[in-house]
Amino acid sequence: MDGVAKYGNPGLGVVIAGLLGHGICEFLVVALVFLRRHGARLLKPFVVSITLGTLSGCTGELSTLDPAGPAARSIATLWWGMFITFTAIFVFVMALLALSFRPVGNGVSQASGERLWIIGLGLIFPAVILLCLLAYGLWIGERLLPRSDADVTRIEAEARRWSWRFSYENDPRRSTENVLHIPAGRPVDIEITTADVIHSFWVPRLAGKLDAIPGHVNVLRIEADAPGTYTGLSAEFSGHGYDNHSFAVIAHGPEDWQKFLEGEQ
Repeated sequence: MDGVAKYGNPGLGVVIAGLLGHGICEFLVVALVFLRRHGARLLKPFVVSITLGTLSGCTGELSTLDPAGPAARSIATLWWGMFITFTAIFVFVMALLALSFRPVGNGVSQASGERLWIIGLGLIFPAVILLCLLAYGLWIGERLLPRSDADVTRIEAEARRWSWRFSYENDPRRSTENVLHIPAGRPVDIEITTADVIHSFWVPRLAGKLDAIPGHVNVLRIEADAPGTYTGLSAEFSGHGYDNHSFAVIAHGPEDWQKFLEGEQ
């Protein structure tokens, strides 16, 4: 309690903080030792339930981890690569934390050990991991860029609160509201714009998302592997009513696509 006389009332706070800090440190040490001895048995049900719950959300009409086209598949591959990498890093760090409780040996000097931890594992290891992920991400991003192709179908998508209007290059006079028709198995360039505020075009199972900006046209390439119906939405909050700003994507087989172009559907 010497701090009380030296600092007055604030000194009492210093003393209490010191006692609390000491108690917290003791608690953390005891908790780490307990987890080291019993953690696997206690955490196994928790880890299993969390894993199963997480994996159950990897499928569905809005899941980016259930791709139905080459662009979405590339994005999902990048996500899984990042997930596996960071999981491995987490396991590695936890293993190092467990090793820190082992008795210190005499085989490695303190100076060389510090160099190994700081330079090797603190600088070089993270830099290599991040550079590999960056290179892979840039490679995937370059592959997703729209390119000139004679087999590409072009469709204009105009967003407004709270609907989407799609116009088709093959028949400029024809348009659909909140339903986007595309051919399956062929690349489609969506020319995205907006009539009012900023929106965002996103079909999670077919491609990434791209903003719709007033007075500007952004182009996003999508493709569906097989005929089917997919869900799209605006991924940009734009005011009251945003929760209903969605649309359907119908991918047609060759015969059905031709019928759509001829106005039979």
